[in-house]
Amino acid sequence: QVQLVESGGGLVQPGGSLRLSCAGSRGIFNIYGVGWYRQAPGKQREYVAAISVGGITNYIDSVKGRFTISGDNAKNTVYLQMNSLKPEDTAVYYCNIGNRLGLPPPFGPWGQGTQVTVSS
Repeated sequence: QVQLVESGGGLVQPGGSLRLSCAGSRGIFNIYGVGWYRQAPGKQREYVAAISVGGITNYIDSVKGRFTISGDNAKNTVYLQMNSLKPEDTAVYYCNIGNRLGLPPPFGPWGQGTQVTVSS
C-alpha cells in the first residue's frame, strides 16, 4: 500500500528557504519516480518538480534555479529544497508517485500536504 507523508512547511519571509520532505513506504522510490505539486488558494493543483528513479530531475520554469528536488532511498524520503522563496510560492505542497520519471499524471493517493506561506 502506497503511503506518502509530507512535512517541513511553515511561514517564511520572502527570500527565505524551506526544505520539504516526502516520506514513503519502504522501497517505493526504487520503483516509482516522485513529483512535487502545489495548490494555492483558489487555484488548481499544479506540478512543480519531479525526480526519476535514476535521479533525473525536472522543474517548472518558475522554480528553476530556486528549487532542488533530491532523494534518499535509504531513508525512503524525497526532498524539495526551496530557496529565494516568493509570495507566489505560497501553497499547500504535496508529493505523489508517477511513472519512472516522476512526471504527471500522478497516480498515488494524495496526502495531507504541507502548508508553505511566504509573507513578510
